[in-house]
Amino acid sequence: MSTAADFGRMLREVDLRVTAPRVAVLSAVHAHPHSDTDSILRRVRETLGTVSHQAVYDVLRALTDAGLLRRIQPMGSVARYETRVGDNHHHVVCRSCGVIADVDCAVGEAPCLAPSNGNGFVLDEAEVIYWGLCPDCSTAQTAAPQPSHS
Repeated sequence: MSTAADFGRMLREVDLRVTAPRVAVLSAVHAHPHSDTDSILRRVRETLGTVSHQAVYDVLRALTDAGLLRRIQPMGSVARYETRVGDNHHHVVCRSCGVIADVDCAVGEAPCLAPSNGNGFVLDEAEVIYWGLCPDCSTAQTAAPQPSHS
């Protein structure tokens, strides 16, 4: 479990000033991976009181640019943030409820997947999103009464 001191150290290591909003955002995202901006804002306000939406956006951008956060945006979803960075992992998204979970690298070392034709690009990362139903939604769908076809 990371602490405020850990987050302060992380910020100093990437040459960012340690500020209450930055520590609060890191803490919120660490505690709730794959959170959207509104959820992060709500958690930061629980910690700090009044903080503007723009301030949280600015912190998210600075932390993402510094490599402390990763921004993901599955198709049809708002941007989400996580503190698991630098390992080229992937995600699985529930089509029903939208919950997101991490999936370790599909095969081998980064970029994990080799395209049939890289078109001359030097590849260093692959982003894969798997789609399906999470265990809760899958169970609920299986347990739901099926319409009769009489």
